[in-house]
Amino acid sequence: MKIFNFHLMPYGAIDFDAIAKNKGAWVTLPNSEYDPETGADLYHRYLDELEYADQLGFDGVCLNEHHQTAYGMMPVPGVLAGALARSVKRAKLAILGRALPLVNNPLVVAEEYAILDNLTRGRFIAGFVRGIGAEYHAMGINPGFSKERFHEAHDMIIRAWTEPGPFAYEGKHYHFDYVNPWPTPYQKPHPPIWVPSQGSADTIRWAAQKRYTYCQTLSPIKAVAGFFDMYREEAKRAGYEATNDQLAWSNTIYVAETDAKARREAAPHMEALANNLLNMTTDMLLPPGYTSIESMKRIRAAKVNLRGRQTLDNLIDSGVVIMGSPETVRQKLAEYQELAGFNTSLTKTQFGTLPADMTRANMEAIAEEILPMFQAQERDKVAAE
Repeated sequence: MKIFNFHLMPYGAIDFDAIAKNKGAWVTLPNSEYDPETGADLYHRYLDELEYADQLGFDGVCLNEHHQTAYGMMPVPGVLAGALARSVKRAKLAILGRALPLVNNPLVVAEEYAILDNLTRGRFIAGFVRGIGAEYHAMGINPGFSKERFHEAHDMIIRAWTEPGPFAYEGKHYHFDYVNPWPTPYQKPHPPIWVPSQGSADTIRWAAQKRYTYCQTLSPIKAVAGFFDMYREEAKRAGYEATNDQLAWSNTIYVAETDAKARREAAPHMEALANNLLNMTTDMLLPPGYTSIESMKRIRAAKVNLRGRQTLDNLIDSGVVIMGSPETVRQKLAEYQELAGFNTSLTKTQFGTLPADMTRANMEAIAEEILPMFQAQERDKVAAE
């Protein structure tokens, strides 16, 4: 298994009373709650942590995109990826991902990703997402057009990367006389494409048909297994057998000397993420027209913040997070890999309000106690192929 360090870059200094007053940490939380000096310190701290992940031997580092929220300070992930593209020397660099329906010029994403692929000399992973419902409120985009804007933008980017320009493009949402991006990608025909989702049936079906890596976001492990089974079934319908290399699970891991100590140390910070930074109303998460009724029911069932206040014990017991001694974490991660069938772990080592010293200690414990076992298995698998 490959283990990537996935960072949300939360604004952990937020006043939780302000979140409660404004009914969530998304869109309606006033930006007067943001202090630029604190934010600047956090940006540098978080970039340092991702660089440290590379030095410790994590297989990749991951960023993502969210708008108008204290949950994650990455509205333009390409800026942060650019800061990491030269300092991260060995690991893969992934943006999981850019919300294509929110941009009015998909060529900007094609250019941005091509630059990152060149700067990393082919270590870049291109993530494409529709964006969660709150992004459509934040950006003033009709969620009813989400799917068709996503598919049209994707198709245009792939053409821009693989078809010699200049050529004209005339679509429903995008119109260009000249499609001729400079630079073109370093990897040929283009960087690997990964598709994160909350569990949308349409997204899972599409990712399987395209043979893209599917990444399941924060969900209980039994729900994750169900989503991955759906991907495998869609792959069969598309005429091939999916492999575990096409599936990635986003999780949170915290390691301490004992299970009790890990739970005690992690509890306030993980519960801050689950109950405060993830807090949003249902209309923000799932606005009308954003997804099908089938997918909406599935997402509501899996989303941790839609089922009342969470405790760390709830999150551990349902398999949303893994926290404990090195032996416990190794056993649980191996058990969940066997249950759901994935070969990439997108692991948050910092979460909620977890401070810098505890984050670094956690990263070091994972690097020393967890990575060697799973990376050795990955090397053995590759050698046997």
